[in-house]
Amino acid sequence: MFIIIGLVCVLILPSNFSTAAMLFGICVMLLFVGRASFRQLTGLCAITLMAGAILVGGLYGLQKAGVNNVVTQRAETWVNRVDRFFGDNPEDNSLTENYQAFHAKIAVGTGGLFWGKGPGNSVQRNFLPHPYSDFIFAIILEEYGVLGGIIVLFLYLNLLYRSILIVRKCDKTFPAFLVMGLSLSVVFQAFINMAVAVGLMPVTGQPLPLISMGGTSILFTGAALGVILSVSREVRRQEELQNRKTVERKSVETEPETEKEEIEN
Repeated sequence: MFIIIGLVCVLILPSNFSTAAMLFGICVMLLFVGRASFRQLTGLCAITLMAGAILVGGLYGLQKAGVNNVVTQRAETWVNRVDRFFGDNPEDNSLTENYQAFHAKIAVGTGGLFWGKGPGNSVQRNFLPHPYSDFIFAIILEEYGVLGGIIVLFLYLNLLYRSILIVRKCDKTFPAFLVMGLSLSVVFQAFINMAVAVGLMPVTGQPLPLISMGGTSILFTGAALGVILSVSREVRRQEELQNRKTVERKSVETEPETEKEEIEN
């Protein structure tokens, strides 16, 4: 399983590091839920992280040595983002060094605790690049306050909770893991976007599912929710069938007793 997961993540890695890392984390969680050996998972994750660090470090070294191509440029971008996020240099928060995170913090700070500036009254949307996708949560906090952000967070948690209820009712393994994996992919992507907007993670470029403007993002999110709803409908149909069989069995069991009582009377 790790070989297959690794091949898929390596193919995604050059163009989108955050998506590859998110997919790898979700796969590891599914393996853990599927009762894979915790010792093996820990060892393989450690080896994968070490290999990834060596790979990124090597590509970054090649970039500094003068090897300039798409892959080395991406490695330099990853290293710079992490360095700006964890760096102690006061210039890291300047407009030139971290423009997006700087204006996102302004949006979050000026939004207030409860009502914010009101719908459509955001100021930082005029300065943030892609305020309708990557940093839409910062705009939500600015316009609706922390209360509005908590409501959005609760909606995603409710989606995860409802998916867990569907998983618990599944009597087969495949649909249960299918629902769990798809729901985790949607909710994790939302958490990453929120964490970036409030400054808890380096800038990744992950959109906020069902809220950010996008074409392929909303298409695949809708497909994932459609699969989850399909499994939910099948689970409900199985429950109704099982309840009908239970009622019929009880009625068959009570009929002989009723006939015996009538004969005795």
